[in-house]
Amino acid sequence: MKDEVKALYLAVLVSLVAIFVTNYFMPKKAPVLPEAAVNEEVELKAETPADEKTIVVDEAALDAETVLKQDRRVKISTPALTGSIRVKGGRFDDLYLDKYKQTLAEDSSDVELFAPAKTDNPYYAEFGWIAASPNTRVPDSSTVWTVKGAELTPQTPLVMEWNNGQGLKFIRKISVDDNYMFNIDQAVENNSGAKVTLYPYGLIKRVYDVKNAQSSVVHEGMIGVVDSNLKEIKYKKLEDKESQSFKTDGGWAGFSDRYWFSALILDKNVENKVKFSNTGNGGYQVDYVGAPVSIEAGSLGSSSGKMFAGAKEIKLLDRYTKQFNIDKFDLAVDFGWYYFLTKPFFYILDFLYHIIGNMGWAILLFAALLRLAMYPIAGKSFESMSKMKKVQPKIKELQERYGEDKMKLQQEMMNLYRKEKINPAAGCLPMLIQIPVFFSLYKVLNISIEIRHAPFIGWIKDLSAPDPLTLSTIFHFPVPGLLDIGVWPIIMGLTMFIQQKLNPAPANKDQARMFMMLPIIFTFMLGHFASGLVIYWSLSNILSILQQKAIMRKNGVK
Repeated sequence: MKDEVKALYLAVLVSLVAIFVTNYFMPKKAPVLPEAAVNEEVELKAETPADEKTIVVDEAALDAETVLKQDRRVKISTPALTGSIRVKGGRFDDLYLDKYKQTLAEDSSDVELFAPAKTDNPYYAEFGWIAASPNTRVPDSSTVWTVKGAELTPQTPLVMEWNNGQGLKFIRKISVDDNYMFNIDQAVENNSGAKVTLYPYGLIKRVYDVKNAQSSVVHEGMIGVVDSNLKEIKYKKLEDKESQSFKTDGGWAGFSDRYWFSALILDKNVENKVKFSNTGNGGYQVDYVGAPVSIEAGSLGSSSGKMFAGAKEIKLLDRYTKQFNIDKFDLAVDFGWYYFLTKPFFYILDFLYHIIGNMGWAILLFAALLRLAMYPIAGKSFESMSKMKKVQPKIKELQERYGEDKMKLQQEMMNLYRKEKINPAAGCLPMLIQIPVFFSLYKVLNISIEIRHAPFIGWIKDLSAPDPLTLSTIFHFPVPGLLDIGVWPIIMGLTMFIQQKLNPAPANKDQARMFMMLPIIFTFMLGHFASGLVIYWSLSNILSILQQKAIMRKNGVK
C-alpha cells in the first residue's frame, strides 16, 4: 500500500515536471513581424444576392512616421488612448495605450496596438458597406471623407460624410468612451430615386509571423464568441485553410495577444456572418457582414457597431459585458481549464492589492489565507505523515524480516497501519487539491495585466517576469541559460528540500532518489517562470514546514 501511495506521489510530480518542461521549452514569445508586407491585398467578400463585392487595399512597406504623414488624420485623445484615424478610408490604424509602457525603462514608449498599412507591422480596423448591386458606389479604403470635428475624444464625437454621386450620402459617426470602446454609427440617405440594399461590415487586419512565434500557455491568435461558443483559433490552424466562417446572433470576434486585445462587437438583434481568414503573406483578418439594410427612395438606413481596442483589464471587460450585454466578453482573457478558480483568485488578489498597495505582498497574503483555508485538510495529512515517519523504524524491521515475501510484507504493513491508526493515502488529498490551485494562480500571473510590471521589494521590479538577480549577474560570469536562475527560485528549492526531509522517506530506493532530485529539478525549472509564482510557492512551502513541524512535535516525532 505504501509503495502505491509513493507511486501516486511520483506520478503526480512527474506530470508536473512534464508540464513545466513543456512550457519552458515552448515559452511565450512576442510576435516578430516581417520586415515588409509588399503588394498585400486585404479582401472582404460577402455572400449577397448579387455578385460578390471585393475591397482591395494595396500595401507596401514604408517607415511608420512617413506613412502617418502621407494622409490627413484626425487625432484620437482619451484618458487611455492616443493615436489617429486616417481620413482616407476612415481607417483606425494608429493607436497607442497611454497607461502601459513597452518596458520598465523610464524613457520607454507607450504600447502600440494599431499600426498603419505599408509599415512593417500593419494592424488596423475598417467599417463600411457592401452593395447588393455592383453598380452602386460605396465608400472603400481609398475614399476621402469630409470630416466634421478636429479631434475624437470622449466628449467630442467625430462625424464623417461622403456622397457617392449617385444620390447616396454616407454618414459615419464615431464616438469613444474613457477606456477602449469605440461606437460606430453608420447611416445612408437615399436620394437616388430607387430602393438600395446594403450590407454593413467591419474588419480587423494584422500581420503575424507564425514561423518565428512560439507556443504559449496563454492563447494568442484569433478569438471570438459565436452562438455563445468560444472560438480560439491559432494562426497555425489557418496555414492550410483559407478561412473559417460562422453565423451568429451577437457575440464578438477579434485578435488576442497576452495582454492586448481588439474585437468587433456584433449586433445581437441580427444574424452576422463572421469569418477568420488567412489572407496570405503573413496577413490575417477577422471580419463580419451584417444583415442587409434595405433603404427605400427618400428614406434613411442605418447600422451600428462597436469595437474594443485596448488592454485586457478583467474588471473593465466584466463591466462592458454587463453594460453592453456582450456575450462572454470576459473570455477574451484566457482563464484556462480552472476558470471557476482562476477568475475568483484574480479578484481576491486585486482586492488584497487595493488594501495593501503592493501586488507582491498581496500574493504573500493570498498564500497565507489559502494555507489557512486548507489548514483542516493539510493538518490531517501532516498528522498522518508524522505518524508514518514515527513508525519508520518498525517498517524497516518488517522490510528486513519479510523482504523476500512481498505479499506478507504488505499484510504486516497494513496491520501496522491499522494498529497505529494511520491512513497512508491521507497525504495525497492536499497535493491533489494543490494542483488546480497552483495552476490557477499560475494562470492569474500569466494573464493579469494588473500584475505586469508590478514591483515587489528589493530587486523584483516585475512580478510577471522571472527573477532578474541571477547567478550570472551575481558572480559576473557566463552561465548557460537553463542554469541561470535567480535568488527566489533558489529559496523556493531550499524550502522544498526542507519540506521533503520532514516527510517519511519512500521505501523504494529508486523512488527515494527521484524524490531527492525533485527540488533541484523544480528549482531550475521554475527559475524561468514569473517571480510572483515563485515567491508564492516559497511562502507556501515555509508555512507548510511550520505547520508540519508543529504537528510532528505534537505527535512526538523527532
